[in-house]
Amino acid sequence: MRICNKNLRLQDVTIMYFTALAALMVILVASYQAPTNAIELSSLKSNPSRPLPPLPMPFRVPLDPRGNLQLAWNISYADQEVYMELRVTELKHGVVLGMSDQGELTNADLVVLWDSGANSYFGDAWSDSEGHVSLDSQQDYELLEAKHKPDGFYLLFKRPFSTCDPRDYLIEEGTVHIIYGFLDKPLASLEQLNLSQIHTGVQRVLMLRPDTPSPNLPPDVQTLDVVAPNVIIPNQETTYWCFIQKLPENMPKNHIVMYEKVVTPGNEAIVHHIEVFECSPDVSDVPDYSGSCDDKMKPGKLNFCRHVLAAWAMGAEAFYYPSDAGLPMGGPGSSRFLRLEVHYHNPLLVSGRPDSSGIRLHYTPSLRRYDAGIMELGLVYTPIMAIPPKQHTFYLSGYCTSKCTQTALPPGGIYIFASQLHTHLAGRGVRTVLVRGGKELEVVQEDQHFSTHYQVSNIRGDVLITKCTYNTEDRSKPTVGGFGIMEEMCVNYVHYYPRTKLELCKSHVDPGYLQKYFNFINRFHGNDQCVCGEVGVTEQYSQLQWDAFTTEVLDSLYNTAPISMHCNQSNARLFPTTWEGGPQPSLSTSPNCNPPSAQANRASIQIIHNRTQSNNC
Repeated sequence: MRICNKNLRLQDVTIMYFTALAALMVILVASYQAPTNAIELSSLKSNPSRPLPPLPMPFRVPLDPRGNLQLAWNISYADQEVYMELRVTELKHGVVLGMSDQGELTNADLVVLWDSGANSYFGDAWSDSEGHVSLDSQQDYELLEAKHKPDGFYLLFKRPFSTCDPRDYLIEEGTVHIIYGFLDKPLASLEQLNLSQIHTGVQRVLMLRPDTPSPNLPPDVQTLDVVAPNVIIPNQETTYWCFIQKLPENMPKNHIVMYEKVVTPGNEAIVHHIEVFECSPDVSDVPDYSGSCDDKMKPGKLNFCRHVLAAWAMGAEAFYYPSDAGLPMGGPGSSRFLRLEVHYHNPLLVSGRPDSSGIRLHYTPSLRRYDAGIMELGLVYTPIMAIPPKQHTFYLSGYCTSKCTQTALPPGGIYIFASQLHTHLAGRGVRTVLVRGGKELEVVQEDQHFSTHYQVSNIRGDVLITKCTYNTEDRSKPTVGGFGIMEEMCVNYVHYYPRTKLELCKSHVDPGYLQKYFNFINRFHGNDQCVCGEVGVTEQYSQLQWDAFTTEVLDSLYNTAPISMHCNQSNARLFPTTWEGGPQPSLSTSPNCNPPSAQANRASIQIIHNRTQSNNC
């Protein structure tokens, strides 16, 4: 085969060469030209005719543990739009903000700021099932402003609740999983970006808030700050810090009508949640203490400080009581000792950071008609309850039984007006329902919705079931219940009136049946060595061979085995009766969407029927 034609002239070769060179230049220029749908920041001009939302933004949350990224937002219900303001303290080559169903980096709705090395761009984007990012053909994020300020770079943009774009996230009531990421190098094209290859994180917020004005506080309202005494946050991932604060001596009875967080500036991403407890009036004196709640040398009297006065978790706003009720503080029958508990989540092990965070109580001497109370529902904080690894969906339920509500509540029942739900990182949903006569009567609270206008009354003798949904697909070991951020909780703080002595109404599976489960599963997998009782429950869960059968039997056990009830008074003592080994409340509709297999049910029944009075293997 001849590759040259002897009749080919030099002029023809020259023309072909320059034609190919021109085509190559066109390709190179096209690959580096501005994205068709993105906005080049240098071309953004202010538009006085387009009104901006009122500033400052009323809602805000830190996104990353260092506090380098903060999201603030405002809501226009009239226009069905959310205005968002993103502050980046140290901007390198760009930032990613997005929303997805459960905080996944895949199939996410994104807005991206990036630079190509020469120019900076802003655009609506999406990620595919492998995390690859593409610019969206339908641009639904409208950039309003981009500017440098002394404390960082600010982006102001807006987006409708619903865009009718199948690649966009529908913003609705409930928890919104915000994902974020930082770009450390320029991108010639946004299609070069894969979210799995950059530093990312997730934060959960309540994007849509009730469209109601805050109630007016009485003119004689006073404030009391219950805050940490300038402690140095320990450089460990999880710390629960306790501090005892005294009320003024002979303080008369007041009503708390509102409370709000007080978080030290710069620590917003580390302070995870805060609680204030009143100590039992039966304890005459509680010694001063400021230190770890887990310290074995802490005063034992701190264990009698369990009556909840206020509870706040990251992302929550100020809490207002209804006009006819207030939470009592001071006066006869109360304690002048308060215990502050601050949960620090410090995954970056930041050291030397001082903190004076806590709760600000707004109270009035003008007493309202009813004394309000707070009751804890859900699961006891214990490793006895666990979520197997690699689970897309796993349910745990905590019970407040009819025996407890019949024993502890007044004949006229109580009036629930609000609740606050809480899990840790594996939690995907929380739902508390009222059961009467074996039938689900109504939903008390679901997801993270909050409204002071939702009310449930007269639950004496009824059952309250708090069911939490978890996802552990990214975990290779079981997740046990506990206080650590990588452990799990399932709790609902119910606000109600009139106040009773019932402080806590929670449950966990009977420990004896759990030991029988460990023994059965180990024998099923050929491990005849009995370790029941020789090591802790957490270690026993870790030693199991986790497969579908192990998971299904555990799920079946949780839904059939007897339970241990914690029906506690404000002094942390149980109401006087027997609470161990009671049956689970019956519900005509199964609480599980995916019931375990018949084999798992038979195994669970076998465990229960083989139960003896001894907990030995």
